[in-house]
Amino acid sequence: MTSAAIYARVSSARQKKDQTIGSQTAALREHAAQNRLEVPEEWVFEDEGHSGATLVRPALEALRDLAAQGCVDVVLCYSPDRLARKFAYQALLIEELARAGVRVEFVKGPRGETPEDQLMVQFQGMFAEYEKAQLMERYRRGKTYRARAGSVNVLGGAPFGYRYIRKTPEAGARYEIIEHQAALVFEMFRRYADDGASIADLTRWLTSQNVPTVTGKSRWDRSVVWGMLRNPAYAGKAVFGKTRIIHQQPGLNRVARLQGRTTPRAVKAVDRPREEWIEIGVPPIISAQPFERAARRLADNKRYASRNSKVPSLLQGLAACSACGYGYYRSHTTTTAGNKIYYYRCLGSDDYRYENGRVCASKPVRADYADTVVWDHITALLADPALIRAEISKRLETARTSDPVTRQRHRLQAELARAAASIAAMIEAFSEQLLTIDELRARMPHLRTREKSLHAQIDALDAQAADREAYLKLADDLEGFLAQLRDKTATATIPERQRVLRLLVKDILIGPEKITIRHRIPARGNGTATREHDPHIDTEGDQQASCPLCWGRVFAVAQQRGAVGPGRVHRRGTRRPGRHSVATR
Repeated sequence: MTSAAIYARVSSARQKKDQTIGSQTAALREHAAQNRLEVPEEWVFEDEGHSGATLVRPALEALRDLAAQGCVDVVLCYSPDRLARKFAYQALLIEELARAGVRVEFVKGPRGETPEDQLMVQFQGMFAEYEKAQLMERYRRGKTYRARAGSVNVLGGAPFGYRYIRKTPEAGARYEIIEHQAALVFEMFRRYADDGASIADLTRWLTSQNVPTVTGKSRWDRSVVWGMLRNPAYAGKAVFGKTRIIHQQPGLNRVARLQGRTTPRAVKAVDRPREEWIEIGVPPIISAQPFERAARRLADNKRYASRNSKVPSLLQGLAACSACGYGYYRSHTTTTAGNKIYYYRCLGSDDYRYENGRVCASKPVRADYADTVVWDHITALLADPALIRAEISKRLETARTSDPVTRQRHRLQAELARAAASIAAMIEAFSEQLLTIDELRARMPHLRTREKSLHAQIDALDAQAADREAYLKLADDLEGFLAQLRDKTATATIPERQRVLRLLVKDILIGPEKITIRHRIPARGNGTATREHDPHIDTEGDQQASCPLCWGRVFAVAQQRGAVGPGRVHRRGTRRPGRHSVATR
């Protein structure tokens, strides 16, 4: 009797859930019985939830291995598109099975081996490939249309802190806030944006709360926390279409190159431009301000990354050239005596970086001289009591009038009361013999863990209130604070000075005769912090709205060369700390 194997496939999770693969298997078994084909039970291969656009399928791999052993005479498949969605894959599989002496039969397709039947199979393969491309394009356009209409259904799942409610005939899909998880999200953003906690600190803290992640893991990873801090859904705006799939030539890595193979990375996801994102309104957990502060800190972390620098520099990530806009990096030279002298050098002044040579004629600046000038200016700024008192008063007023913390505490207390009521109800149900001891033991640990987590979060908010009281005492003893600050400025280490500088300074523009320091807090024009204030020169290098570092890369090289081309303008570099002025903004 002829031996046969059955292969069936469904691609989507919905088809898998509806068990449509069972109808294929039943039709194939009936076809085998009618044609007197013997099908052992272990020779029924089913791929549930696997796309026909790839050959990497578990059941298909097992079928190909079995056919290579020469044990099978016939492979039964419902239709050519169930075998593969691409015509080239269909031809490859049919040819491979034919070399092993295996015939492929389709229930819905040609059954003969004449040239006409083979041509019909090829036509069906091309139609299947076209149908898949058509379905994918319709699916993409449909999801985009629903996203623009504000449908949460296109997002599929929900991040930590939310519960995804599926759509019903009466209402569409929506996000629902999980109160005890939302409290953790709120506290996470507060610790990162306001208290300066690192992502590693947040992962340890979340793991200690004994709250599982969305995927059910008990241990939190830094990549998960990093993704949560970047997720705008917590501020009330979920985003659809943040990434897109691109097809490119597979790359090579060293291991693959030595083994003589390519890495299978022909398809990868890349970020879309921010203006192409589609925002969908969801219930917010935090306000826009803490999310923006967290986003700024994430950007600052990327901007100020040391990048394996062994010797820290004070102006790292802050200095830019006022002539071309490129950032300054630190280099060094060695004297004849063997001493190293560090310089800040403009990226645009390096010949080897550009096809037609340097795009800026700015000369290197001694790092120790520039650091001294900037640090002296910052210490003079901090020594102005009126300026510091005005900034502290503004922040205290914001702290007094901000009620997100108060609202969050009320929310936590209400959630804690509900958790305590649930525990009491469970105990009462057990006392009235409505629950067994096994059911009580199964449900009680989750409620106890939730109650403990809520108590910890309320304690954290109380600690935040205590910090605010300390802030108030600082404002009362401002003169003593400034005296301590003046004493420590001379002995502060480079990392300590970096933290102070990055809190107060937005960026520093270095010119041939002047350094422009742009502050994060407003500096008074007649204060001691401003050594030389000229409204006509404060905008040196400020050729864009916010003047981010390295904006010169987006300007035409020819335009830059017209102003500071090599050999056209010879500028005198900054050599001593006393030979240039400092302008503040």
